[in-house]
Amino acid sequence: MSHLCDGLRFKILIILAVNMCTMMVYAEGEQMLKPAPKGWPEEVKAIEYEASIDASQQPMLIYTAQAKEKRPLLVGLHTWSGGYEQAGGEAVYARWCMENDWHFIHPDFRGPNWTPEACGSEMAVQDVLDAVIFMQENHSVDVDRIYLVGVSGGGYSSLLMAGRSPEIWAGVSAWVPITDLGVWWEQCDGKLNYAKHIEKVVGGRPDENPKTIEECAKRSASTYLDKAVGVNLDINAGVTDGHEGGSVPFSHSLYAFNQVVPDKDHIDPDLIEAFYETETLPEGLEKADTDALYGEKQPIFRKVSKNTRVTIFDGKHEIIHTAALNWLAQQRKGKAANWDIKERYDLKTTDNETESGK
Repeated sequence: MSHLCDGLRFKILIILAVNMCTMMVYAEGEQMLKPAPKGWPEEVKAIEYEASIDASQQPMLIYTAQAKEKRPLLVGLHTWSGGYEQAGGEAVYARWCMENDWHFIHPDFRGPNWTPEACGSEMAVQDVLDAVIFMQENHSVDVDRIYLVGVSGGGYSSLLMAGRSPEIWAGVSAWVPITDLGVWWEQCDGKLNYAKHIEKVVGGRPDENPKTIEECAKRSASTYLDKAVGVNLDINAGVTDGHEGGSVPFSHSLYAFNQVVPDKDHIDPDLIEAFYETETLPEGLEKADTDALYGEKQPIFRKVSKNTRVTIFDGKHEIIHTAALNWLAQQRKGKAANWDIKERYDLKTTDNETESGK
């Protein structure tokens, strides 16, 4: 009889342990919360949400603001070869949100950009939109303060989303972005593996099949950027990117600017190419004013056209978080872009706030 009692006690303990784990996992109603991957603050959790395009469960990282009133939402996008678990400079986004009491999400949008399901696909685009909708439906989000930020492949996706869904964003901060996949494929072909990634995505070499050229265009931010004219959009790149400082020529950022702004504000393509080839500001382009938010990596060239700005700074393939996040914090949907940032917040953490991303 004692053996039966011991066995019953053991079963009860197991049930209690399982129930306690279940309570921990379902800490926010029906949202399944799990610990974030290594490198993220412990306050950040991993969850899954339903993708409207195929009813699959898609993962993302989440941090929710503590205040009950509506709070801003920051959407951080992973780099070219990363996924939602990627922890590098992306964790700085989360720390900013924790210290400023913002909501934060870091969606997967089908993972690294070397499959047809990822890399600007309809699935990937809709996954980002579904993640935003999920936050609006489950948390108190200020819809006038939904922000988007990304570097490298995340910069590419940020520009893409600015053009695909301009009505959502109060501000989009894109760093060292790829603008045109076909152009980048040509720049990487025979030199960098990113060319092979693009071939896997579009079904072959873009110089051999009209369908692959069409697929590159379909997934390129450049195809949609004319729709982003009303978005508060800040585009940034380091002057050595595309040379020894990184894999994405900074000319992509300058051409992206041209695709958003009116013809009268275009940067002369000849000057763009001269600037990129020499990494020196050519005659005809004015030197930028200093900007305290950029620290030691000061702007070399900057141009503004209403809600759109491009900055080439003294840096490489990286993001300057202080500049990106402080600028975003001052933007409001439907309002003219604020380029005069007088209020500055510096993170209390001591981590390096620049990041190289691929």
